[in-house]
Amino acid sequence: MEEERLNNDAQDVIINDEGLEGKEEIRISNDVVAAIAGKAVSEVSGVYSMAGGIAEVLKGKKGFSKGIKVEVGEKETKIDVSIIVEYGVRIPDIAFEIQNRVKKAVETMTGLTVVAVNIHIQGINTEDNKETEESSNEEE
Repeated sequence: MEEERLNNDAQDVIINDEGLEGKEEIRISNDVVAAIAGKAVSEVSGVYSMAGGIAEVLKGKKGFSKGIKVEVGEKETKIDVSIIVEYGVRIPDIAFEIQNRVKKAVETMTGLTVVAVNIHIQGINTEDNKETEESSNEEE
């Protein structure tokens, strides 16, 4: 018999499963789910960086969980991803790739069902393009 619930105080997903020795418990922190999603996002070509708001800076979020908001229920999760993309990339393609990778990674590693992966484009990185344009102007 499998039973799942959300521990609101610790913000952990608790998975109970009857094993050979009785009930066993697995705790998965929301931060772990966010880190898994963040790692999957970082592997998508065209993503310049994760975008975090002032609340994330004040909370001290770092690494892969920056720019990731996770809402976990009993057996499912919803994930919001905020990113900055490279200039010139096709945003719908990147968003689709992020959704597929995050869903696969989180479901494979945690056993939770991902019901939504919402992508929020917070900006476009154009700095690299300016440097390229400036250096080509200098050469002329």
